[in-house]
Amino acid sequence: MYSILIVDDEPNYLIVLSELLRDEGYEVFTAANGREGLQVVRDADLDLVITDMQMPEMDGMQLLREVKELNRELPVLMITAYAQVEKAVAAMQAGAFSYLAKPFSNDELIVTIQKATQHYSLVRENTRLRSEIRGRSGFSGMVGKNPRMLQVYELIEKVAPTPASVLISGESGTGKELVAKAIHMNSPREAQAFITVNCAALAENLLESELFGHEKGAFTGAVAMRKGRFELADGGTIFLDEVGEIPLALQAKLLRVLQERSFERVGGTKTLTVDVRIISASNRDLKEEVVQGRFREDLFYRLNVIHVNLPALRERMDDMPLLVDFFIDKFAGRLQRPGLTITKDALRLLMTLPWEGNVRELENTIERAAILCDNNCIDAEDVQPESVNMDNHAAWSRELDLHQIIPESASLNDVLYAVEEKMLVEALEDAGFVQARAADRLGITKSLLQYKMKKYGIKKKK
Repeated sequence: MYSILIVDDEPNYLIVLSELLRDEGYEVFTAANGREGLQVVRDADLDLVITDMQMPEMDGMQLLREVKELNRELPVLMITAYAQVEKAVAAMQAGAFSYLAKPFSNDELIVTIQKATQHYSLVRENTRLRSEIRGRSGFSGMVGKNPRMLQVYELIEKVAPTPASVLISGESGTGKELVAKAIHMNSPREAQAFITVNCAALAENLLESELFGHEKGAFTGAVAMRKGRFELADGGTIFLDEVGEIPLALQAKLLRVLQERSFERVGGTKTLTVDVRIISASNRDLKEEVVQGRFREDLFYRLNVIHVNLPALRERMDDMPLLVDFFIDKFAGRLQRPGLTITKDALRLLMTLPWEGNVRELENTIERAAILCDNNCIDAEDVQPESVNMDNHAAWSRELDLHQIIPESASLNDVLYAVEEKMLVEALEDAGFVQARAADRLGITKSLLQYKMKKYGIKKKK
């Protein structure tokens, strides 16, 4: 049942209107003036406020402002005399849901009330769902409760309502596009277009046409005028993925768009103006690219008004159970495998892997396991990385006598950690602490070596 407050200084009007709405199935509160009405707003969980415009002490406009201070989403319907329509329009600009000029029919009133209450119901449901999703797993499609991720969510909430340009950094597969979408979906541009461009996927001449469009005959194959991504994103958001791959010559044109919001299509002379928010992302260190002369410094600072840095998956392994559950639910539905589960052994194995491809690699691993597993249960062998071939180690491992080198009381984790740390230290010492050489000897990447050095606190002795 929707709850409605009616505020009017005419007692007879309050009686007639409240009886009409009660007959329609609404719960009705009444107040004889704006101050009484404001107290009801504070005390009751309302779905709509209907107020007369002209009242003593506190008029409808002042009540509207006070209501919006308490709850900016609560709809307010203004009732006004015919001669006060200009005031009603001003009320709409101040946040009123709608207005009705006296005299109006009961049907007109009921239809307007239905629109207002249904709109507010949708707003509340959307807020509830967002809160529920965030509390369970993350924020706007992102999953995780690690402190680093919570900082990312907080930053998104702060920057989303603003028009500021945002630069997202992080390794491949960490979810940079998800962050860009979250910023867009929580911004005033939510209802407008969100356009993505992968700047690394196109050659320089094609990228310019893709971004800014082209006129008919601008180049071979340009058989018709074509709008670019900036035109398509007008009023909304454009996401430039791998922005560090844009050639220097094209960076100047992008800088102009950031500064002046204007450009010309390829082969055109007409200057076009757009209102576009720019979010960019890179897995490169753009500061280093600037130092090396491969990226314009002025463009870097224009793009990097707000910086969001996404942690690698290996830096937030406490989120692994949440991510695994999320992807299992996703592929259970997509592959029509209800009841899909994962064993503790499989989850433990996932927690030990390096995940150089980050969340994207984990998603692919769970999808493959969901397809190949037996009895709707993902086991350790289903999530074994394809790069690991146990047969390669079988020959030398058969000769090992573990009892001679490992105490019987040692746990598996103790042994694994001790062996890993010793191998890391020896490889680094043999390589003179040249990390690239040590990583090559160990058969791992330099970034993974650095992660493991931090994990065990391994530092070069002075």
